[in-house]
Amino acid sequence: MASTPSSSLKRPHPEDDASSDQKRARSNNGSPRPSTPGTPGAPPKMDVSQIMAQARARAEALKARNAANAPPATTPAASLPTGTSTSDRLAALKARVAAATSRTSTQSTTPLPSHAPPAREDMPRSRGGLDIGMHPLLRDDAQHTAAAGRAQPKFATTLGNRKAQPQIPKKEQLDLTAPSLEELKANPYFDSSIGPANASLRGRKSRQLLFNEQGKYMAQGAALRKQAQLEEMKKRIAESARKAGIDEDLDTERAFLVPEPPAIEWWDEGLVNGDSYDAISNPANLKIDTPDSVVTIYIQFPVALEPPQERNMPAPKPMHLTKTEMAKKRRQQRKANMQEEQAKVRLGLVPPPPPKVTRNNMMRVLGEEAIQDPTAVEARVNREVAARHQTHLDANSARALSKEERHEKLARQQAADESLGIHVRVYKIGSLANGQHRFKISKNAEQDKLTGVCIMNPKFCLLVVEGGAHSINHYDKLMQNRIKWTEIEEPKAVQEGNRAAAEERQQAKWLDAHDEETGELRDLGENKCELIFSGEEKQRAFRKWLGARVCETDGQARDVLARAKMEGMWSVAKSFKRDF
Repeated sequence: MASTPSSSLKRPHPEDDASSDQKRARSNNGSPRPSTPGTPGAPPKMDVSQIMAQARARAEALKARNAANAPPATTPAASLPTGTSTSDRLAALKARVAAATSRTSTQSTTPLPSHAPPAREDMPRSRGGLDIGMHPLLRDDAQHTAAAGRAQPKFATTLGNRKAQPQIPKKEQLDLTAPSLEELKANPYFDSSIGPANASLRGRKSRQLLFNEQGKYMAQGAALRKQAQLEEMKKRIAESARKAGIDEDLDTERAFLVPEPPAIEWWDEGLVNGDSYDAISNPANLKIDTPDSVVTIYIQFPVALEPPQERNMPAPKPMHLTKTEMAKKRRQQRKANMQEEQAKVRLGLVPPPPPKVTRNNMMRVLGEEAIQDPTAVEARVNREVAARHQTHLDANSARALSKEERHEKLARQQAADESLGIHVRVYKIGSLANGQHRFKISKNAEQDKLTGVCIMNPKFCLLVVEGGAHSINHYDKLMQNRIKWTEIEEPKAVQEGNRAAAEERQQAKWLDAHDEETGELRDLGENKCELIFSGEEKQRAFRKWLGARVCETDGQARDVLARAKMEGMWSVAKSFKRDF
């Protein structure tokens, strides 16, 4: 939409009408395109000859100014007067050289002109619309670079700023010369096998005879005898301390002693004809290539053993029926049995069974007979009911096992239970002052076919039992739940024939239910039983139930347990503390 010239804010394009609002076009070089002559607002066109004349005038002025600044020209040597001497000629040459040197330094220090030189015809033009020549430094980059390389700047450079590096003194070389013969002889660690090849070593000297000093082996024998006497004295002291009850520390040391190795191991007994390894010195005692040797050309395969984990596998459980299925099965079985009995009666193989008369159905079964003599019929029915009940009791008693058969069955069950694995339980009991507790412990262990021992000590009591899984579980319930360890009752009078109980009470006063000082029943309010060990073992450690053993000292308790190789259990029980 065109607007009026008065209201237009843009300048008109020279080529368009004055009323046009279009912008002036630009050239490709970025400068505005020159205006067409004759258009309003365009600058007047200058003549080329006039421009060239001005350029020549500026060139002449520049040349005249350079000529005025230049030093006066010297005459060549050839133009010197002929009458001058050699010294004068040398002085003139020196002055000429000095003038040339000063002119060169002046030209190098002269600053470049700030204005651009006049443009020439052959001069490359710069991009733009100013129509001026290019600066001399931009005309040829190679020439400018070469000129810049020849000119030495007056400012600091990188090489000038570089700090002087301190000179590092040279290291002295190591002396790698071979040692002298005197040094080799003085070195006690010199080895001829790795030494220099040209080293002349001293010859081999024969060893001197070294005789043993008099009494050397006698002193060794005396030392051995003294050591044996000390060991014997230690044994006597330990035995006396064990009897006195102060052998706790000694037994602790003995628990860590390593046993002496045997004279010959069991796996070598079949290969050596002797009781020790000393027989190997004679080759005839080796039974390797002999006919009776255990080493043969045949391969002995080990016997296939039953996997131990299969013994603990539970038996497959039978299929369980629902109540409806069980009733249906029973009904079908009874129907089959009744049909079989009816078939036998039809064939005459068995007599028909008498009618089953009860008080409820006697009027319906007997009919007229019951009406004529009801008293006789009722007595008859009662006799038949009693007879049937007696027959049932006789059948049950016939199926019942005798006392011997019950013991045999229990023994078979306990043996089967034991075959599945031996379980071990170790209990720590505070006090066994209550005689009923001691009786229950021993009696249940015998009934469950358990082996072990009960050690009674003034400090605490230790119970070790081992047996099958079912027996051990039953015994564990007795020790943990059934026995009330805090209860105590008045002990019963000792019978005349029970000497063991009387001696036991007389020896261990701390096992009596009454306190020695007050004479009243002991307070067992803090008495308890704790399970300190539970595990399995390959076979029984005890041959039978040893019962209760009174051990006043720790040494006696360890001696009882040492027969079953369980003396460590006493130390475990002493250091056992349950954290609740």
